[in-house]
Amino acid sequence: MPAFAKKCPECGSLNLILDKERGEMICKECGYVVEERMVDFGQEWREFDHDQADKRRRTGAPMTYTKFDKGLGTDIGQKGDVYKLSGKERNKFFRLRKWQYRISTAIERNLKLALAELKRVSSFLKLPKSVEEESARIYTLAVQRGLVRGRSMESVVAGALYAACRRHEVPRTLDELAEASGIDKKEIGRTYRFVTRELGIRILPSNPVDYLPRFASALKLSAETQSKAVEILELAQKSELTSGRGPTGIAAASLYVAALINNEKRTQREVADIAGVTEVTIRNRYKELLKKLKLKDKVKTKKE
Repeated sequence: MPAFAKKCPECGSLNLILDKERGEMICKECGYVVEERMVDFGQEWREFDHDQADKRRRTGAPMTYTKFDKGLGTDIGQKGDVYKLSGKERNKFFRLRKWQYRISTAIERNLKLALAELKRVSSFLKLPKSVEEESARIYTLAVQRGLVRGRSMESVVAGALYAACRRHEVPRTLDELAEASGIDKKEIGRTYRFVTRELGIRILPSNPVDYLPRFASALKLSAETQSKAVEILELAQKSELTSGRGPTGIAAASLYVAALINNEKRTQREVADIAGVTEVTIRNRYKELLKKLKLKDKVKTKKE
């Protein structure tokens, strides 16, 4: 079926074709012109190398929240061009450039520093661009609402990143963010809750399944074990075993049980270290899963 979900008003067919030369959308069944004089949004020139593309392009980079001026600002001149000027003009150039950096609001100065820190933490955690963009947007809104006042810039950056990870379902724990940012995880949690409440950001509870691929990869478990862990988690969710429990703990325990069932032995200490929880948590969740889901007969190893 074509990408455009339109029907022919004459015969109701979905078999439509786009004639780019005429700017028309035509029904292939009856020949009816569904749409005419369509606007071509493609570029109006051809380019054969990078230099031609730069010369003919009339727009710059897209707007982004990861820059304090959203990517719309410009720099005065290029460094290489300075030395082509006379001494007087060169001094004028340096003076203008100095004032361009100096003349900025308090919010812009804050964003300059904070977004650099945000990029550093995002790079450390290997987060996708979509999460980085969303977290920059959240932080910018927080600064504009005055939510940063009285809090450290780093903790608000970490809270915004955690909120963006939760919104995009990218599994990252508070422990990982604490390690990357150097802020106590309790402080990050408090800031995260405050920012999301004040900005009205609705965050759904974390799904334990999102953590399985990372944990399984770190523990070097097979795809079969990972699939088995997903099945165990689905059964646990139906039995309401996941409600009121930490998603990382229940995800790690389901992987531990799946590894035992498939005879891929991993110790509770190894699983706990990867998941960032204690051995006691793994043991408690493990016992709950075996008891409630009746998996004792399937486990092929003795208790540790």
